[in-house]
Amino acid sequence: MVEVRPTGYEDSTTDNAAAPEALGNSCNPHGPERKSRGKLRTFTVMTGLSCTLFIAALNQTIVATAVPTICSQLNSASGYAWISAAYLLANATAAPVWVKLSDIWGRKPILLTTVALYFLASILCAVSQSMKMLIVGRAFQGTAGGGLVQLVYITISDLFSMRSRTIYLGLLQLMWAIAGGVGPVVGGSLTEFVGWRWTFWINLPVSGTTFLLLMPLDVHDPKTGVIEGIKAIDWFGSLSLLGLMVMLLLGLNFGGVTFPWDSATVICLIIFGALMSVFFVFSEKQLARHPLMPLRLFRRKSNIATLVVGFIHDFVGFATEYYLPLYFQSVKGASPLHSGLLILPITLTQALVGMATSVIVHQTGRYLEPIWIGVVLLTIGNGLYINLDTASSIGEIIGFEIVAAFGAGLLFQPPLIALQALVSPEDTATATATLGFIRNLATSLSIVIGSVVFQNGMDLRAPNLVATGLSANLTQILSGHAAAANVMVIETITDPAQRLAVKDAFAGSLRNMWILCTCTSACAIVASRFIVKQMLSKVYRETKTGLNN
Repeated sequence: MVEVRPTGYEDSTTDNAAAPEALGNSCNPHGPERKSRGKLRTFTVMTGLSCTLFIAALNQTIVATAVPTICSQLNSASGYAWISAAYLLANATAAPVWVKLSDIWGRKPILLTTVALYFLASILCAVSQSMKMLIVGRAFQGTAGGGLVQLVYITISDLFSMRSRTIYLGLLQLMWAIAGGVGPVVGGSLTEFVGWRWTFWINLPVSGTTFLLLMPLDVHDPKTGVIEGIKAIDWFGSLSLLGLMVMLLLGLNFGGVTFPWDSATVICLIIFGALMSVFFVFSEKQLARHPLMPLRLFRRKSNIATLVVGFIHDFVGFATEYYLPLYFQSVKGASPLHSGLLILPITLTQALVGMATSVIVHQTGRYLEPIWIGVVLLTIGNGLYINLDTASSIGEIIGFEIVAAFGAGLLFQPPLIALQALVSPEDTATATATLGFIRNLATSLSIVIGSVVFQNGMDLRAPNLVATGLSANLTQILSGHAAAANVMVIETITDPAQRLAVKDAFAGSLRNMWILCTCTSACAIVASRFIVKQMLSKVYRETKTGLNN
């Protein structure tokens, strides 16, 4: 829970945007709560927050190009989806909990805790000797990563006014884009020339440096007692949320792969996962003193529409960045390094568009137009991906990437601003965490659902492979859930007709993914029309954390 000292609003539609104020300035008529921080301290704090986001973003992209190699060396085809899904599942579940803990004990100690946990989890991943051990390590990484991302956004919201924070959120978007750009390249290089374990070892120096840079962070410290804070945690809500996520995603992942869709295991997991959502809502409404997601956030149609747009943006965007490397490596015969380079047009476009969008919103206070344009371009771009096949040229691929990435770049910060603008100041942190949870849920579902769509597509095309004379052994390892983990086998097929048939099978199965993403993006166009405009305040309001506030 937070206490905010209100100081009034200014209409963003009539006034020019003020320059971003120094950290800690207050527009309270009685004067600032504390002395303004100097430029050096401000720079250090922003560098620390940017690095915090960087290590979380780097993790999601650096591992993607290494996944086929990891699955091959650890002899686990089924791990292809779960290397990322375990991270994203834990990330989505833990994020709201970390945010609520920061409301209770303050932002800084919880943020430092997540960085330390991320450091230790990276070691566990790097030394993993089996797929099970790696997935456990990835789950711990995801648990920490959920706090890293959300607490950075919330801390920025605590430190700056609504209008001014758009610039700093744009800087965070730049860091995310840089991580997205260098991640696949670095991940591909390390995997190809050093070894996949270095995609995790590399996190250690970055995490250690980030921990030191965050030490000067000066935000409100509520000094809440340990026992008092533990009693205030929404335990029932946290556990029901965990149950919901785990059972639902396990059911979707097992269906059609480990167990038939009509098996008791899959049906029970999905049904009981859905029932946990009822328990979660009951907890948030009736039991929790400090709920993870106050239900009042969902009373406005605009808030719900914003969450839908955020969900679709991440569902489609992450599916693209996760499955395009698979297309490059399977259909175009690219190496892990080359596939990472081919993702660069997406990350560079998103970086430039994201920064430009932040400047526009800061200067004009208009955030609806970027959302409207973004969802349309995102839909068109994913529709273009449907045309990708074995004959697609690099020029075509890059052109498609730029269109889709332009739309995605417009949708990173405006939905967050749209949501924060319509909630009360004391709900800013929980609203930010809720959008973060929705986005993380979307990325988790995109991997699991994407895997199901791709695997079913490969199974349906198995008879075509047999018809070309491909051996039963090769057909088996290039079908269903095993296909993505065995892309290296494709270039070993000596018969040109058989090799082309396998590449056509991969391209056709991935085409089903692009169709799914296009239809999903179209839903965002409809949802965006329900988001309403609100003026963005240029007045700083200090946020105080702790139970007493």
